[in-house]
Amino acid sequence: QVQLVESGGGLVQAGGSLRLSCAASGLTFSSYGMGWFRQAPGKEREFVAAIRWSGITFYADSVRGRFTIARDNAKSTVYLQLNSLKPEDTAVYYCAAGTVIIGRTTNEYAYWGQGTQVTVSS
Repeated sequence: QVQLVESGGGLVQAGGSLRLSCAASGLTFSSYGMGWFRQAPGKEREFVAAIRWSGITFYADSVRGRFTIARDNAKSTVYLQLNSLKPEDTAVYYCAAGTVIIGRTTNEYAYWGQGTQVTVSS
């Protein structure tokens, strides 16, 4: 069975950093595109970042320059480094795996993790 398990969320002050991890199992990790999405209370789930099997990356305008997505195929893990955090970054962050064409829409991802909470205080 395919499993994606996020970790690394927590409470941090504005300007701080967190590193999220998503460990995947049950799939050929290197052949999948991976993405990070987030959802804040009362808002739709939104795209954050994606990385194709080739290593090509995409970022939402709101996080570009602050967040970095990376993958370690040997460990079947995708990471999201969150720097210069702002209160508006507060959300549940989800990792996802799929056949990524563009990488910005939920329809491109077949598998989802349970999410990890990131809370940024002012």
